[in-house]
Amino acid sequence: MILPVLSDVISAHNKIEPYIHNTPVLSSKSINSIIGADIYFKCENFQKVGAFKFRGATHAVLNLSEQEAKKGVTTHSSGNHAAALSLAAQNRKIPSYIVMPENTPEIKKKAVSGYDATIFFCKPTLEARETTLDKVQKETGAYFIHPYDNFNVICGQGTAALELLKEKEDLEIIIAPVGGGGLLSGTSISAKGISKNIEVIAAEPEMANDTFKSFKSGKLIPSVNPQTIADGLLTSLSDLTFEIIRNNVDNILLASEKSIVEAMKLIWERMKIIIEPSSAVPLAAILENKGKFKNKRVGIIISGGNVDLTNLPF
Repeated sequence: MILPVLSDVISAHNKIEPYIHNTPVLSSKSINSIIGADIYFKCENFQKVGAFKFRGATHAVLNLSEQEAKKGVTTHSSGNHAAALSLAAQNRKIPSYIVMPENTPEIKKKAVSGYDATIFFCKPTLEARETTLDKVQKETGAYFIHPYDNFNVICGQGTAALELLKEKEDLEIIIAPVGGGGLLSGTSISAKGISKNIEVIAAEPEMANDTFKSFKSGKLIPSVNPQTIADGLLTSLSDLTFEIIRNNVDNILLASEKSIVEAMKLIWERMKIIIEPSSAVPLAAILENKGKFKNKRVGIIISGGNVDLTNLPF
């Protein structure tokens, strides 16, 4: 298994730079005083499609050969990867075919169709998603781009941390949420490639703690019926992301549902920015472990801001 390294992330950044936003790094005096640390938020909620996923999708699409790209791209996703891949394909002027569960929120269906994707709906089970995707691939010949189990996607996701560490060179800790592990893998490659002394921490919901279990046991334990408000973190690691995380990540902290809602509300109120529940998990983990972060300079990747405004948890 070939694992990405820092030079791969730098190369990805050079390739995708014309297409992405170099998102702002924000801080909040009041949040800093609550934690007793200097926290810098890399705001991928301001990225195109409202999430970091656009980085990885763009890099993967740009790396396809003319032969691979001409029949378009496909994936199954109910969330940010669907929109990200659709826009990346639109930018390269190739078709995209997205398999979505029929219970996907209307706002997400609109976003994906707004980027000229053809949507195929399926039952909301992994089996239905995979069989529908298989059928779409056979019919269209489109190239499958996985949301995180993909070398080029991981390199693209690592560019957010690369930008953060260029702007804030003296960070002692960097923390990112973990679901399938694409963002965490890319973040850890950038951080450890720049300095072995940066502590890389993953934040995960207690109610979807398969990465924590896998990390502690040393073997991949899939997610079973996760129940968390952080709906972007429900997927399990792949062999590729698990291997990168085992090599580069120093610790995994868990956050309760109560803390996730509290952290989300804190960012909305104090920073006046919209983030989705998954993005609040790192701050929630910090709130539950303040002593570990006291007087440290900490970078957080805010993963996205796509939230159903009719269904807020507060």
